[in-house]
Amino acid sequence: MVNYRCNAACRHCLYACSPSRTPGYVSKEKMQDICRFLNKGRIGSVHIGGGEPFLDFQGLIMVIRELARAGIALDYIETNAFWALGPSCDEYLTVLKQEGVGALCISVDPFHAEYVAWSCPLSLARSCEKQGMGYFLWKQDFVKQLSRLDNKKRHTRQEIEAALSSDYVSNTARAYGIRLGGRALNIEEEYGFGKPAVEVLDESPCKGLLSTGHFHVDLDAYFIPPGCTGLRLPLEELLEGTERGRYPVYEALNSNGISGLYNFALKRGFSEDKKGYPSKCNLCFHIRKFLAPQGFAELDEDFYSESLKYY
Repeated sequence: MVNYRCNAACRHCLYACSPSRTPGYVSKEKMQDICRFLNKGRIGSVHIGGGEPFLDFQGLIMVIRELARAGIALDYIETNAFWALGPSCDEYLTVLKQEGVGALCISVDPFHAEYVAWSCPLSLARSCEKQGMGYFLWKQDFVKQLSRLDNKKRHTRQEIEAALSSDYVSNTARAYGIRLGGRALNIEEEYGFGKPAVEVLDESPCKGLLSTGHFHVDLDAYFIPPGCTGLRLPLEELLEGTERGRYPVYEALNSNGISGLYNFALKRGFSEDKKGYPSKCNLCFHIRKFLAPQGFAELDEDFYSESLKYY
């Protein structure tokens, strides 16, 4: 994840990226550190995402070159294609091909259509075909639905509801199979049913906290678990071993799951919301949001406030 800044603030964004996130792009020095850590962890290939990687094209080229120097393969680069109708599109693709990039993952769905005219991803796909750049649309299945919208403009939620369905938000989330974390938390709260905390508590350790099946590393070289966004630990420390007691929020979840975190938070003044919680992950988010201002190193405070901005 080369940045958290994005030109979009999509409803399903697991990382709560948006135009209001702090500007910044991974530095060359930090990228070299990340490559060293990835090599030490025997990670042979990655994809580049954000945020939106194409907000800083020169920064993106630096990342590509550092990965190549480190012998780490690049599977693809994610983009919402906001730049596809600009004068630099063909130039960008030419440079990417020269740098050995093989494919782009191009976002196209009703959530992105609120921020990027959906002609952009289709135009980028055509440009890729013309230049011999590999690509895939994520998700291709949404193209037929989006054909009911004017492809030359961005659309409000109300306009998309009128064209697709009053339930397009929940339907799109279901079709995506998204995790209801980050800004998607708001989707779960809009369509789910709140239950008392006692009904969602679970003492089972959160097994996904150290999963390496599909994880992310952000621009500051922090490891982010695949589903538990808002938690982050220095990648270097995970490789070397963390000091016991240094990350108590993380340790509570890793040892006794949401029940352990709930009891930990109660001692620090947490009180249950009378509206309840549709899931244990939802409860976990709200506990961590409560704890984040208290200075726990493993909690990214900006993430929690951004997640609750339901644009």
